Amino acid sequence: MPPKLHLIRHAQGYHNLGPEYWNLLDPNLTEKGKQQCRELRRKISFSSSVELVVSSPMRRAIHTGLEALRPTFEDKPWMKMVALPDLQEISDFPCDIGTERADLQREMEESNLPVDLSLVELNWTKKTGRYEPTRDKIRGRARDVRAWLKSRPEKEIAVVSHGGFLHFLTEDWEDACKYDGTGWANAECRTYEFVADIGGLNEKFDEAPMQETRESRQKRGQTTLSPTIKDQMLLSGEMLQGWANQGYPIK
Repeated sequence: MPPKLHLIRHAQGYHNLGPEYWNLLDPNLTEKGKQQCRELRRKISFSSSVELVVSSPMRRAIHTGLEALRPTFEDKPWMKMVALPDLQEISDFPCDIGTERADLQREMEESNLPVDLSLVELNWTKKTGRYEPTRDKIRGRARDVRAWLKSRPEKEIAVVSHGGFLHFLTEDWEDACKYDGTGWANAECRTYEFVADIGGLNEKFDEAPMQETRESRQKRGQTTLSPTIKDQMLLSGEMLQGWANQGYPIK
């Protein structure tokens, strides 16, 4: 049976303070962001059931996962967070470019943080090729992440990523312009499940579609059912245009 996914957007980073901070390379969490992690930790009810934690290798995502899911790592001292480059953010702004692997490895080791960087390639910081900020490339790596997650043996997985990429990962575009370039608040967590073929669209759309659980939607005040996959496909174009209007153009 495919795993249940608890998807988390990183807490506030310095780049979230405004466009004047977008030139910061791989910014870390602000003090408010650290507080958001502690607040999220108190809200999370699945810490003991999570069997795998996967994160974008960007600092703000790594530290969000380690802080918000601290009880998980304390209860399972053998567990390490798996850093997955495909979960990185979508733009080529400096704030969305990661730290070179050797430097990141040194940071993790000096702070004795339980992070596995074995999947992080040497060129993961280059916004070319696989990580090019175009719709086709972003959708491609999002499909690969979904397939990878669906094939995992764990029953529950926590995933820490970014506001823009989470829309591509889930193909959930509802209210995607609520904030700048995303519909996810900082340190917000939603729960998704993989779903079967819906309306004959699975083959055309994706081999591993997912949908937010009803309980997750209710917790964040959504009383209606999730839009259908067909509706999401229509919403994506509208929301991406909205991002462009906000200053986040994706080709």
